[in-house]
Amino acid sequence: MDTITWHDFEKVELRVGTILEAIDFPEARKPAFKVRADFGPFGIKWSSAQITKHYTKEQLVGRQIVGVINFPKKQIATFMSEFLVTGFADENGDIVLTVVEHQVPNGSKLI
Repeated sequence: MDTITWHDFEKVELRVGTILEAIDFPEARKPAFKVRADFGPFGIKWSSAQITKHYTKEQLVGRQIVGVINFPKKQIATFMSEFLVTGFADENGDIVLTVVEHQVPNGSKLI
């Protein structure tokens, strides 16, 4: 494991956003949804997330998630992803979202 400095960690913009919309992404190589999330003062952003095993589109709307919002945009198939949805792989490699336990303002930074 590589170590990083506190300064390196502070550069990563891990922010809370609320999912406004989740739609199918049939063009993706692996099953995924396109999600639109509100990051408060940082705006509304889109991402692709391979979270179809544990979540339905309906379960995602209104859920607060943790995303990295300062990576460069990334082309995924026909879609431009604007943030990275964070999560952990379960025992089968399926992604479980990183979420907050209690509601916090959109755009709040992980500290």
